[in-house]
Amino acid sequence: MGNVVVIGAGVAGIQAALDIAGHGIHVHLVEREPTIGGHMAQLDKTFPTNDCSMCILSPKMVDVARHPYITIHTCTEVESIEGEVGNFQVTLRKFPRFVDEVACTGCGDCVEVCPVEVYNRFDAGVGVRKAIYKPHPQAVPDIVIKDSEHCIECGLCYDVCGLEAVKRKDAETTLTVTAASIIITTGYSVFDACNKSQLGYLKLPDVVTSLELERMINASGPTGGKVKRLSDGKIAQSIVFIQCVGSRDMSIGRPACSCVCCMQAIKNAMLIKEKNPAIEVTICYMDLRTYGKGYEEYLERAKALGIRFLRGMPSDVLADKNGMTLQVENTETSEVMVLHPDLVVLSVGIGPADDTDKLAEKFGLAREETGFIQPVNDAVDTVATLRPGIYIAGTTMAAKDIPDSVASAGSAAMRAYIDAVRTRSA
Repeated sequence: MGNVVVIGAGVAGIQAALDIAGHGIHVHLVEREPTIGGHMAQLDKTFPTNDCSMCILSPKMVDVARHPYITIHTCTEVESIEGEVGNFQVTLRKFPRFVDEVACTGCGDCVEVCPVEVYNRFDAGVGVRKAIYKPHPQAVPDIVIKDSEHCIECGLCYDVCGLEAVKRKDAETTLTVTAASIIITTGYSVFDACNKSQLGYLKLPDVVTSLELERMINASGPTGGKVKRLSDGKIAQSIVFIQCVGSRDMSIGRPACSCVCCMQAIKNAMLIKEKNPAIEVTICYMDLRTYGKGYEEYLERAKALGIRFLRGMPSDVLADKNGMTLQVENTETSEVMVLHPDLVVLSVGIGPADDTDKLAEKFGLAREETGFIQPVNDAVDTVATLRPGIYIAGTTMAAKDIPDSVASAGSAAMRAYIDAVRTRSA
């Protein structure tokens, strides 16, 4: 009794866990991926300071791993939640890792010898990974996982591992933990740009998403920090960002603003310009929403670097003999412009995490029209849900940037802490 379960170990879940554990309350941190860190681990820099994303996140990940009051459950999902505030029974289903989590040191010898290369979701498909792998070098826990779906059972990983940490067989297990309260921080999913087929995603190789660009810009990413055309591997000399792909679009049932896309595009445009001022960068937008502290000043810095902001939305992206072409009307001047970029970046919107509908139904929670989990009151109580003792934080409740996600995590943590203290004193 008196424990707290945090579901989802992105930056919001990590912050909530650290805040609660810092008060001497035990936390079970549940993450379905092989590592904690969430989407923030995929980013290169954060706005508006352009600080290294992992320089902020990695110390928190290490603190979680070392904290005596935090138990990490990776490759794990919540099967069911029963009971009420003060006495929840949470059943966890742990999926097989095919690696001995105690014996594995994360040395990577097995990764080196593996002959299989498959789509790398962490690199948004720009790079590849092996059938046995670590999601990224700073993964926590620092151990590998074997992808049984793509493993060809060549046996090389078994032979090279002197600790015999790689398992030939493994199975799902279940575990039930008790909790006084629960925090859901399951994060978000990005819009599938294929649903806007006129923009050429997956039809034209040099049309990429904002997440794919993040992995290109990252020095530890698949292109070594160089923004290249995927068609021929050459450095892109002209780049066009298209905003609001999957946001503020009634035609596809996504009317909400995703909050982060404008600032993310401005940030990445600035990083590109700072590395190579000769690259032409244009951002096509409907409205620029730079609403946070220091965000408007950040926009002015981008303009000073020579980034062109074009108020207008292209109708489509087409292939031509020179590469790509797109036509857009500048709604400020009524001028119709034809652009020929080397690379087109689609600023895809964010929405509820996959299976949020199933999670809400399973746990008895209400959802908003946008699909996010609904709080008790959007104005007064933004972290409590209709089920007492279950709280939400980060992008589980709405699209948010990192500072807002961390702030909501702190709020949810204090509510969960109060429930835990009441349970212990009862």
